[in-house]
Amino acid sequence: MPGIPRALLQEARPIGAGPRFQPPISGQPTGHCSRRLGRRAAVHVELFAKNRVVIVPAGIGTHPPRRLIDGQIAAALCYGDLVTLAPTGVALVAAGRRLTLAVLFRSWGEPLSSSRLASFRARPGTHVTAFVDGHRWHASPRAIPLLRHSEIVLELGPYVPPHHSFAFPPGS
Repeated sequence: MPGIPRALLQEARPIGAGPRFQPPISGQPTGHCSRRLGRRAAVHVELFAKNRVVIVPAGIGTHPPRRLIDGQIAAALCYGDLVTLAPTGVALVAAGRRLTLAVLFRSWGEPLSSSRLASFRARPGTHVTAFVDGHRWHASPRAIPLLRHSEIVLELGPYVPPHHSFAFPPGS
């Protein structure tokens, strides 16, 4: 592909196929649920399992009914303190809230621990590896703070080199 460095293409991972790689939302919004989205800080979360991308769905932290346009949440009954509006891995945290990755997974309805990443379990002798802004996170992945413009990568399986390539939306 023209314009994309060869090394980046070699590190790219395809999106996994099937429901394990695209888990639906089964959790509930966290905190106060408001009719307006309000001011938010954006965090980017990437998930990899079995050398494939796991999709973080649009609609985490929202109450149905939801209105989608081109796969993105255009409206919802209400928005919790942490929401995803598109299946891009961008989580939006309400201004003034100090939340962790545990809240994102709880609102999603998916497990997260040192041995679980959504629908995937670590094999004996392995664990979920976490990176924050390109640096290895050595504590529980559940404790990772969701700070403005953080780039969080979780892996279960082959090593995916951390990168700083996400362009946050203006004003996030």
